[in-house]
Amino acid sequence: MQKIEKKIKLKYYKFLNSLPKQLNHLYFSKLKGKFKLKNKSKNKSGFDPVTNIDRAFETFLRKKILKSFPDDGIIGEEFGERKTKSGFSWILDPIDGTRSFVIGSPTWSNLISVNYKKIPILGLVNFPILKKYYITGANNSSYLVENNKFKKLHVAQPITFNNTKMAGSFFGWMSLKNQLKISRLVKFMRFPCSDALSYCQLCEGKLDAVIQCSNKIWDVHPMIPLIENAGGFINTWSNKDPKLAGNIVASSNMKTHKQLLKMLKPVV
Repeated sequence: MQKIEKKIKLKYYKFLNSLPKQLNHLYFSKLKGKFKLKNKSKNKSGFDPVTNIDRAFETFLRKKILKSFPDDGIIGEEFGERKTKSGFSWILDPIDGTRSFVIGSPTWSNLISVNYKKIPILGLVNFPILKKYYITGANNSSYLVENNKFKKLHVAQPITFNNTKMAGSFFGWMSLKNQLKISRLVKFMRFPCSDALSYCQLCEGKLDAVIQCSNKIWDVHPMIPLIENAGGFINTWSNKDPKLAGNIVASSNMKTHKQLLKMLKPVV
């Protein structure tokens, strides 16, 4: 049984690893420079941007996935859920960082998770503009891929908490009143939070911690295997399973992780 499971996982990994090249070709040959912006927020004062490029990416991915895995489920940010018959599901964020995309920042990415029985087992974060992607291998490792070269990822070694390189942003999500409740923690957020890229930088050992609010499952699920396979830790602020999404904290080591969870308690 274990041997069959490895073969199946390898099949999914090979398909996942083929996607960055296809997504990049789609973007640069057909989509670049042609985006149209809409605000899908139901709140008149809110801003929840989506573009025709988000939808084009997701449409492309759904067709590719269902051609190779017709019994699998799909949950996408733009087009909802298709139930699974196989136990496998694909979680899609066609553009993570749409706001970054709209203003021309290169940090936006395509996020894809492969889940088995609702548990993320493989993750992909593809950065078309940065010409690199991060992926979990079939061997429970995480990799950075640039110029067709695979670099195995490891989180940073523990350091003193005062020297923790932490990225985070509560802008637009947490009230100033609540931020004051965790003002000491906020002061440690000395590095910019660049959507999915920050979690990838944690896997590379460039950051020690990342804290974010109000994540959806498609924001988080690809990150779970990437971070855990690189030796890191990820949970909700209330120390629950990260696959629930919501408010997320990720750290390079357990000591830092426990300290951050303790500091976040006033706003949990």
